[in-house]
Amino acid sequence: MMEKVVLITGASSGFGYLTALEFAEKGYKVIAAVRNRQKGARLLKEATKLKLQDNITLETLDVTCAKSIAALAEKVEAKGRLDILVNNAGYAGAGFAEEIPVVEYREQLETNFFGAIAVTQAFLPLMRNRRSGKIIMMSSISGQIGFPGLSPYVSSKFALEGFSESLRLELLPFSIYVTLVEPGSYKTSIWTDGKRITEKSIQENSPYAPQMKSVEQYLQKNEHNYGDPLEVAKKIVFIAEAKKPKLRYKLGKGVGMTIFLKACLPWNWWEKIVLYNLKK
Repeated sequence: MMEKVVLITGASSGFGYLTALEFAEKGYKVIAAVRNRQKGARLLKEATKLKLQDNITLETLDVTCAKSIAALAEKVEAKGRLDILVNNAGYAGAGFAEEIPVVEYREQLETNFFGAIAVTQAFLPLMRNRRSGKIIMMSSISGQIGFPGLSPYVSSKFALEGFSESLRLELLPFSIYVTLVEPGSYKTSIWTDGKRITEKSIQENSPYAPQMKSVEQYLQKNEHNYGDPLEVAKKIVFIAEAKKPKLRYKLGKGVGMTIFLKACLPWNWWEKIVLYNLKK
């Protein structure tokens, strides 16, 4: 049998980086797509150290650029096979809604949401023609639960969840499974290198400065509870190898219970709990 091929976007760091290595270790042929090829060199260095370099091909991909997507799609199509697509590329936009220019919301959705759509559309025919495949969307607990100070990121993940639900129903007749991975807080760079706070919300004279401070303190205070991102990478490989994966996989300490409580509790109870935790 031919070796299975997986394409991972945003593979230079975080979940994408670890997932690429996990798939390579399992014997998959990994197309590791990165926006910055220099940052992607770290992945190749680690793969060489682990003697996995023959299973990983580094490719340049900007998910917000149609020409970049088309160029990579042409390369992959020439090889004739794609079994798994992991839409992982993204970043976290932060700040308070009144102070965030609409252009920053557009940029956030352009990467996290429209980027995932564009990549999916480009590579989907390879799966549909074979009537087989897995599309794994990297969502978040933020795709189910809003949080103050993170509305751009939350909006992009809520949109991705709705798109993925519809897409799954469209593709099941072709034996293609769409899955959402919903991690809670893990020790990745998305809240450091990958977080972009709008300029006004970091100014001391911002009317939201006290709230921003509370959010930052909350995130810092809970860092010790953040999970090992390798757990997420291993789950993604598990999903890829499952015969009929579920639509959603919730990962991380307390994530399932938090989503359950938000769905069950009256909204006024829920908002009191959230605001109380931010004040502690």
